[in-house]
Amino acid sequence: MPDLRPHSPADVTPAFRAALERFAPDRPALILGHFDADGLSAAAILKRALDRTGRATEIRILGKGENPWSPAFRAELEARRPGGLLVADLGVRAGEILPGVPVALIDHHVPTGVPGDAVVISGNGWAPEPTSALLAWWCAQALGPADDLLWLAALGLIGDMAEGAGFPELAEAQARYGKTALRDAVSLVNAPRRTAAADPTPALVLLLRCESPKDLLKGGHSETEQLRAAKAEVVAALEGAKRVAPKVRGDVALIRFHSPCQIHPLIAQQWRGRLKDKIVLAANTGYREDWIHFALRTATGTNLISFLADHRPAGAGEEYGSGHVQATGGALRPADWNAFIAGIGFPEEQVPA
Repeated sequence: MPDLRPHSPADVTPAFRAALERFAPDRPALILGHFDADGLSAAAILKRALDRTGRATEIRILGKGENPWSPAFRAELEARRPGGLLVADLGVRAGEILPGVPVALIDHHVPTGVPGDAVVISGNGWAPEPTSALLAWWCAQALGPADDLLWLAALGLIGDMAEGAGFPELAEAQARYGKTALRDAVSLVNAPRRTAAADPTPALVLLLRCESPKDLLKGGHSETEQLRAAKAEVVAALEGAKRVAPKVRGDVALIRFHSPCQIHPLIAQQWRGRLKDKIVLAANTGYREDWIHFALRTATGTNLISFLADHRPAGAGEEYGSGHVQATGGALRPADWNAFIAGIGFPEEQVPA
């Protein structure tokens, strides 16, 4: 079956209906989502909308180093025997996630391959570009009224820095729920995935339970306090990494540090505003054992996907170079990191292999 790539919000609803028609009705649909605010909100929208129709659903959020296209994850999926997969905010790559099982990919990142016969509902290349949560909200309208889930779509837009893109859905959500409440909710929802434990469960519980951002933020939910503690952990880690001075070679500024928290995208974004004529590369040697994780940001207009492709080391895998043209990154094993970092002019930043 060819990809059904929508070109406008009106195209999303029929594409999603077509995807669901392929699912086995006697087995639960399994929703896979990324563990950031956009991915979590997209997964919550899909589950809440599908649950209202009486369709059986399960949800699985992917965390540190997990990849739905990996052999290890395929084994888990085979044991679950889903009737279909709804994969939100996890990319569009070559190959089938689970052969013989219908898949719908809801995403907005730059595709890196053709995903078998999956239905692809992608906002990549649109102007402005909808996030996965907004795409999921448009999908939900194929199942019935979803107006009460608009605040979840707004969390995804704000979380993926699309607040200034001009989406009327976000303007409506801000008028209804308040800009500050939405921003504060995004800050909390994003916090757990950046901690050393990287457990997004409390955030997902709240997104499935609450009826508004103010409901999520108020007292009375034990999970809200867990999110506040996670945010404090991330703030403390950021304070240490902020003190690392960048090294500049040519067009690249490197900031390297060691933290179990996923703060490399935040550090890259902060330095992007200060080094407007550079490609900012924030590298974290402590996020995951035997890996170097890194994030790239730039204000120069350089296509960062192409930059990484031009400097791709021989052993780089699917963890390398996906995302957006102005916000990307990846993860490399030590030997591949050494080849990559020496190739862009920082041979002294190699690590023991």
